[in-house]
Amino acid sequence: MKFELSSKNIEEIAADFELIFIQNKNIKNLKEYKNFFDLNNYKGEGLCIDLHNKKLFIELKSLNYEDIRKSFYEAYKCLEKLNIKTIKTPSIIGECVVRSFASLVEGIIFATYKFDKYKSEKNQSNIKKIIIAKNDINGKKFNQNEAKIGITRGDILANATNFTKNIVNEFPEFYTPLRMAEDAKNLAKSNKNITCKIYDEKFLVKEKMNAFLAVNRSSIHPPRLIHLSYKHKNAKKRIVFVGKGLTYDSGGLSLKPSDYMVTMKADKSGAAAAMGIIKAIAELELEFEVHCIIGATENMIGGNSYKPDDILISREGVSIEVRNTDAEGRLVLADCLSFAQDLKPDLLIDLATLTGACVVGLGEYTSAIMGNNEDLQNEFYISSKKSGEYTTILHFNPYLKELIKSNIADVCNVSSSRYGGAITAGLFLDKFIRKEYKDKWLHLDIAGPAYIEKNWGYMNFGASGAGVRMCVNFLIHLLRKNK
Repeated sequence: MKFELSSKNIEEIAADFELIFIQNKNIKNLKEYKNFFDLNNYKGEGLCIDLHNKKLFIELKSLNYEDIRKSFYEAYKCLEKLNIKTIKTPSIIGECVVRSFASLVEGIIFATYKFDKYKSEKNQSNIKKIIIAKNDINGKKFNQNEAKIGITRGDILANATNFTKNIVNEFPEFYTPLRMAEDAKNLAKSNKNITCKIYDEKFLVKEKMNAFLAVNRSSIHPPRLIHLSYKHKNAKKRIVFVGKGLTYDSGGLSLKPSDYMVTMKADKSGAAAAMGIIKAIAELELEFEVHCIIGATENMIGGNSYKPDDILISREGVSIEVRNTDAEGRLVLADCLSFAQDLKPDLLIDLATLTGACVVGLGEYTSAIMGNNEDLQNEFYISSKKSGEYTTILHFNPYLKELIKSNIADVCNVSSSRYGGAITAGLFLDKFIRKEYKDKWLHLDIAGPAYIEKNWGYMNFGASGAGVRMCVNFLIHLLRKNK
């Protein structure tokens, strides 16, 4: 999709269709359309299409960035099957010019997304260009350069999110740990600012990543530790993202019921998000040094599976009592977080579809933020609200630590209680965070929104690319704060 910022007012622009936004359900100022609105019983809510005059009327509930995204998403969805190539729209300016234009672009690009590569019939839209007029719907004046920055940022963020969706939506027979490693290498090839190192199972043995290796033991597909990196010449901080890359999770010997096994192709969402994040950061050329550490493996079942009752010695030297092999993601993350801390990060963030308990507690659309530094958590939360992703903070509770104590090891991989499972999983990871990084670490449980089997908001059935926009927006916030 091409976006053109015009120097003309909307009435001067030639296009196949025009978008007209309705604010506060106020249609009184559109007197020339009174009879048309009466005929269609249109009161300013939702959409109303005038095919004769080639105009689409769309409700804009507010100038909030999320409402801007939704309105443009709905507008595109309404028009995508028409035989048109260009759409013109007025500008819509909320609190920030850059974010407003980024939101406009995100709404359109998310509306264009389809994962239909395995469908025999593919329906492609003819729409090729969105022309944005210089006039704002409320007559606000704005800086054209800021608008261009917003269009570029929205394009990069939305496409990085869709890149992540494509990885998550792929099926497990095809998308193995080796395939993920290939995608990481291809990402580095396509962007000269990204480098990629792939480590095999021999390296994992050498590094004593026994928790990671245990999870992989029954898979015919070997594991891979993936290290993507990007460094700006004026890097302000070193940021390390760690992604859980379970390309499939059967639950192991603690086998999942069949209904729960469906959608476990999405257990690689944290790793996919990490790849999308570094893609966006490199394309935006943000002034950071960024590393992504990804643990790619399957959790399968077989005669050599790791077992409940096993004790694993992690890379960090912490011993783990296994009481449930379906709590495997935290084992992979434990060793990957250990490896990541050797990079001496100024900020360490892990992303994982870690617990069903998080979905039970927060619903399908919200990710959880956890960690030890409440100021850092609050700062990330406030930043995430502007990104379009929904988050909430789950605070660590010292009494919940008692639930992951083991009588025979340093920690148990599951809680002794059915309650507070998202937080106890976060507390488990905290056991592997060194003292000097306790206040620099955030754990993001994206289990809810990462993959949902229905359309919602401006997201289609399947993967949502959870984690990409909120993490990149947080880094942009850090740069602005330090200027």
